Amino acid sequence: MIDPLLLISGLIFFGVLIVGWAVYAFMQSQQRANDWSVRAKGESLTQKSLKKKEQEQSGIKEYGLKLLEKIGQVNKSKDQASHSQLRASLITAGYRKSQAPVIFMGTRIFLAVMFGLTFLIFGSDAVKEKDPKWFPIFLIGSMFVGYYGPQMWLRNTIAKRKELLVNGFPDALDLMVVCVEAGLGLDQAIARVGNEVKQGHPDLGDEFILLNLELRAGLSREQALRNLVNRTDLEDIRSLVALLIQTDRFGTSIGQALRVHSDSMRMKRRMKAEEKGAQLPVKLMIPLILFIFPALMVVIVGPGVINLIRNLLPSMGGGS
Repeated sequence: MIDPLLLISGLIFFGVLIVGWAVYAFMQSQQRANDWSVRAKGESLTQKSLKKKEQEQSGIKEYGLKLLEKIGQVNKSKDQASHSQLRASLITAGYRKSQAPVIFMGTRIFLAVMFGLTFLIFGSDAVKEKDPKWFPIFLIGSMFVGYYGPQMWLRNTIAKRKELLVNGFPDALDLMVVCVEAGLGLDQAIARVGNEVKQGHPDLGDEFILLNLELRAGLSREQALRNLVNRTDLEDIRSLVALLIQTDRFGTSIGQALRVHSDSMRMKRRMKAEEKGAQLPVKLMIPLILFIFPALMVVIVGPGVINLIRNLLPSMGGGS
């Protein structure tokens, strides 16, 4: 009979291995989609560098992505709304390739099948020996974990990327204010902000560079700004875009509006920091009660208890 601990360890190992391989291959495939950011900087990709990049791509990764894409085509959602929602989520997470939704669905199906097969190979005998009634439950549960695991990973990736965008947004906004007040137009300021911010905040810099490319391609400023909101799904950027659209419609001073907006955003962030600081004592109560206070009690009361035991026990033994 297989040890249950060994079974669980094996399942976790294979699950992490498969998920890691699929995610790594999927992320590597996005490198080509970022060539536009290199071209926006004025850098040219020569034929030699292109061939070198092609040679560096591993054959197994390309085959794996094609396999996942074919699997995803089987379960491609016919509901246009759900497909659009998935594509929007992947774009927010930073994956802009048109095949990303199909590859993502293929990854979910592939992991569900692999988790189920892993359980059948390594865990079915152990479960059947203990209680056969639990066999279908464990099988469905393992496939459920494999199918919905990528969805949890996607939500986590979106949250992390939003945090990176929020952390870099104040610097981008201040730089935009400086550029506009120095005499640059809004389009030129956006291009300059994208190139400068990319050094410290690559994700935010890519978003501004893509916004600049859309403007240069002939898209209206309002539509390009709304696309930025849809890609990032952040309240700070949404308020900035609303301000820029309003100033563009009514012809007001962009520099003055950006300065006022920057000051209000700075005040908002300061108030949010003060709010988090005020919540800190409440959040520290549980760690203090569970970990700090017991240690203090041992240090303070411990010596007295030891002396009491040393002096009291002999007298109690002598009296008996």
